[in-house]
Amino acid sequence: MAKARNLFDEMPQRDVVSWNLIISGYVSCRGSGFLEEARYFFDKMPERDCVSWNTIISGYAKNGRMQEALRLFSSMPERNVVSWNAMISGFLQNGEVARAIEFFERMPERDSASLSALVSGLIQNGELDEAARLLVKYGNRYDGREDLVHAYNTLIAGYGQKGKVEEARKLFDQIPETSFLLGNFLYQMVERDTFSWNTIISGYVQVSDMEEASNLFGKMPNPDTLSWNAMVSGYAQIGNLELALDFFERIPRKNLVSWNSMIAGCEKNEDYKGAIKLFIQMQVEGEKPDKHTLSSVLSVSSGIVDLHLGMQIHQLVAKTVIPDLPINNALITMYSRCGAIVEARTIFEEMKLFKNVVTWNAMIGGYTSHGFAAEALELFKLMKSFKVWPTYITFISVLSACAHTGLVEEGREYFKSMVNEYGIEPRIEHFASLVDIVGRHGRLENAMDLINSMPFEPDKAVWGALLGACRVHNNLELARVAAEALMKVEPESSTPYVLLYNMYADAGRWDDANEVRMLMKTKNIKKPAGYSRVDSSQGG
Repeated sequence: MAKARNLFDEMPQRDVVSWNLIISGYVSCRGSGFLEEARYFFDKMPERDCVSWNTIISGYAKNGRMQEALRLFSSMPERNVVSWNAMISGFLQNGEVARAIEFFERMPERDSASLSALVSGLIQNGELDEAARLLVKYGNRYDGREDLVHAYNTLIAGYGQKGKVEEARKLFDQIPETSFLLGNFLYQMVERDTFSWNTIISGYVQVSDMEEASNLFGKMPNPDTLSWNAMVSGYAQIGNLELALDFFERIPRKNLVSWNSMIAGCEKNEDYKGAIKLFIQMQVEGEKPDKHTLSSVLSVSSGIVDLHLGMQIHQLVAKTVIPDLPINNALITMYSRCGAIVEARTIFEEMKLFKNVVTWNAMIGGYTSHGFAAEALELFKLMKSFKVWPTYITFISVLSACAHTGLVEEGREYFKSMVNEYGIEPRIEHFASLVDIVGRHGRLENAMDLINSMPFEPDKAVWGALLGACRVHNNLELARVAAEALMKVEPESSTPYVLLYNMYADAGRWDDANEVRMLMKTKNIKKPAGYSRVDSSQGG
């Protein structure tokens, strides 16, 4: 602005345009000092036009000084649509929704740009229903269809983001039509553009209503690649890989997002072979993978526990992209799952301070799942010292580590800390770990009390933890309770029958053992190979 000011001061003659430009320059700069300079020049102007007034009013409005803007607006000798729009935008920017609507309805003349600006401002203020009311009320009164369709699209997208797909659909169906006569025939042309169609289809995809998304897609005049990609993602999201692949193969012009959507869909639905096949095909067809592709394929490596594949993708990452946070997290997860803990920790350390809770969870989980419980708990302490807020996933690993190392009291304390300090509501996995911790150390009655106090029905992990503890500590009565519960939860599993039979056999209670054997036979439960003791004829 200093150079612009010097040029302005050196001008031998100035006209209204010169004054307006210097005022506009100061208004566009941030800070109240610049606005005061703009006002100084506005007050000095020998003559002003509408542009001068509108510029200074916009400056006050953008800076939240609506009273000054309103005083200037009231003083204007002549106002135009831009003047009213500036005031309306100012009120909306400052959250004064009612005043904005009042000014809009007082406008002597409005155009489609006025309505579009009002609708956008109302959406930003979270007033979607009010925006819809005004758009439907005034939408058919103006020319400028492009502005109006933009307003409809913005509002449809707003409803879609909030999951209000029915409201979005009503607006989509109300997008105005243009009527025109050709000869003796009246034609109607719907003004929906590709963005309108894609927005409403994406809304249905977001709420997993693929039937309606597909219905709309079939009616869409000219679907583009974005439309096709939405359908691929939507079907993959609900687990229908067959239809996702069908849409993917019919895309006229695939782009990188198309490939990424399909590969990610296969990975999420555990079709790891399909994901790898697509990854190879993608490169054969000349499409270069990006960090999203590589992140998905790293997740595939984790899913099939293929260290060789994971290391190949790591090399590709090093050659083709700058690893970002998600890529590094995926690498740590892959190496951890594959048992390469040293490599996982190396990447973890190389990230320095550029870590998030997912990074910490991946490393702590890796340590826990491979028996390095002490290292997992030490890392958790380090995580807390860096003020990283743990999640429920963190505590699943921490409690599991306590179970493996016999830290009963520490496990209880971590469970309490999770609830009281971090406000995390315990999930069934946390209870299963706590039952495991308490049960492993012979506190079987305490473990049973814990199960009875759970706010939800115990699952197989909870009853399995108790049954395992009962076997270690030879508590036949509670073992029967846990085994019978497991039989209900997993009616086709032979595990509870076999464990209970063996416990009875070890205790010499052959009548009870044979009762379990007969129950297996009655329910046609097939025992796995290696449990020949169930066939023992002793006592039978």
